[in-house]
Amino acid sequence: MTKSETFIYAIHPANPRPGLQDRWEGAAWRRVPALPIAHFRPESSSHRPFTQVRLVADDQRIYGLFRVEDRFVRCVHTGFQSPVYKDSCVEFFVQPRPGKGYFNFEFNCGGAILASYITDATRTADGFKAFERLSPEDGTRIAVWASLPTVVSPEITEKTTWFLAFQIPLYLLSQYVGPLHLGEGALWHANFYKCGDETSHPHWAAWHPVDALNFHLPHCFGQLMFVRANGSLAKQPHAVERED
Repeated sequence: MTKSETFIYAIHPANPRPGLQDRWEGAAWRRVPALPIAHFRPESSSHRPFTQVRLVADDQRIYGLFRVEDRFVRCVHTGFQSPVYKDSCVEFFVQPRPGKGYFNFEFNCGGAILASYITDATRTADGFKAFERLSPEDGTRIAVWASLPTVVSPEITEKTTWFLAFQIPLYLLSQYVGPLHLGEGALWHANFYKCGDETSHPHWAAWHPVDALNFHLPHCFGQLMFVRANGSLAKQPHAVERED
């Protein structure tokens, strides 16, 4: 991999539209290419969960489904805007329009959400130089389903596969960034992450590699390209072998 290598994931129309609890190999998802979250920061422990995500879209929502082959699974934060990154967590950061800010959607394995709209990710004592936490009302508009219970404690130390599905309405994004274009060839910027800061085996992984132990790096985002049902897949993510 070189710095010039571009990471592009093609988002196809939702056909059929996935239900919130549809299976990874069900009709709505089985033909959707899986994007690997496989670039681990060197600060990570020896644990390397095998994490993938699939995305589709329609004119109303972005739909996503994470699949995680994990161990050392923990989940103790349950409220909206709680620090879910400390638990076994998957994350979707997305910048729908160039020149605008980006959203961080963070989900622990129990389905709790941390989400903000960030226009200046410079770190401060309060979080970031310029950001707005999504309101509780906004939070209710994000549909989430988790295959594990809301609380996982004590930590599950044996091998465990878990799933996390989300549906984000486009009007929620457009409230912050203005009208959105999902036509053929439209490009958004995004990254996907897996972490577990306060599990017994902390780790930090990304789809597009990050050049510091920090997920809030828009210059490290890859691209999401919207295509027709029979359109070109462009450059799909590389196949990644699981590490046992």
